[in-house]
Amino acid sequence: MTAAVARGVGTAPGRDGRAADPAPPADRAPDSPSSHHAAHPSASTDPSSEPAGGQTPSPRRRRAPVGAATAGVTGTMVAVSAVCLWFLLQALVLGAVTHQRAQTELYSQLRLTLADGTAPTGGAIEPGQPVALLTIPALHVHEVVVEGTSSVDTLGGPGHRRNTVLPGQAGTAVVMGRASTYGAPFRNVADLRAGDRITTTTALGTSTFTVDRVRRTGDPLPRRAAGTGRLTLVSAEGIGPLAALRPRETIYVDATLTSALLPSVAGRPATVPASEAEMGTDRSALPMVVLGLGALVVLVFGCFRAAGRWRPVLVWTVAAPVVVATTWWATDVVMRTLPNLM
Repeated sequence: MTAAVARGVGTAPGRDGRAADPAPPADRAPDSPSSHHAAHPSASTDPSSEPAGGQTPSPRRRRAPVGAATAGVTGTMVAVSAVCLWFLLQALVLGAVTHQRAQTELYSQLRLTLADGTAPTGGAIEPGQPVALLTIPALHVHEVVVEGTSSVDTLGGPGHRRNTVLPGQAGTAVVMGRASTYGAPFRNVADLRAGDRITTTTALGTSTFTVDRVRRTGDPLPRRAAGTGRLTLVSAEGIGPLAALRPRETIYVDATLTSALLPSVAGRPATVPASEAEMGTDRSALPMVVLGLGALVVLVFGCFRAAGRWRPVLVWTVAAPVVVATTWWATDVVMRTLPNLM
């Protein structure tokens, strides 16, 4: 009977009269949650990946790529700003390098011409030629003076006004120099005092002058006695924080020859163009300015376009010397259109 009960328990009929499926063995464990995950591999096992509140996250927006033309224009604008800063740096600081190099070359040329007797003594002299050596001990100035007073002439040093006599000859010799840019050889001429000594050396000899006074535009002119020699130094000064870039007033230093007169030579020009007068500018250089700045903009724009296609480091390594040289040349050209005493 016990066996019959056991068979009845194991094969209890269902409602339809058929025997039901045998019960699972007692030692079989129920399905674990991991088995459900294995059966459904698409289900996520990381609770942190599910959005809070059951919301679906919106896709991240991608930035639109910057076109090569836009990058080139932006880069060019940045480069133009850099060029403006470079202009200030070169005019006020690096221009001294140009001035010093020019003075070294002019000094060698003057020594050579003085030694072989070919230095100019008067008459018509080609602009840019060294004509004298100027020394002002009180200001520690030792400069070679060139013929001509245009903006391009005074880039390399003080310039001798062409329609005046050479220093030491009978009459008034006028020497003009920059006050704030390209070495600024006449930066401190306003500090000269009566009695200070000035020395000049030309092909005719050495002359010594004594400072009489410092005057400005509108002050009475000094008396000029016939048969005497005089020297006038001309520069400029400004007012305010931008005084170096905005010279507004002309300064004159009058000095009287205290050594013997040197022989005079006829043939000096009667007048000079406006570009060689005090605060004169060279408008004829404007086409060169446009050409130089245009070439610089095209060069920089091309470099930015090339940097977008090739490795920027390689592009700028190759182009940097060309850009710097072009910028330096363009700045020198721009200076020709600015006042010659600046």
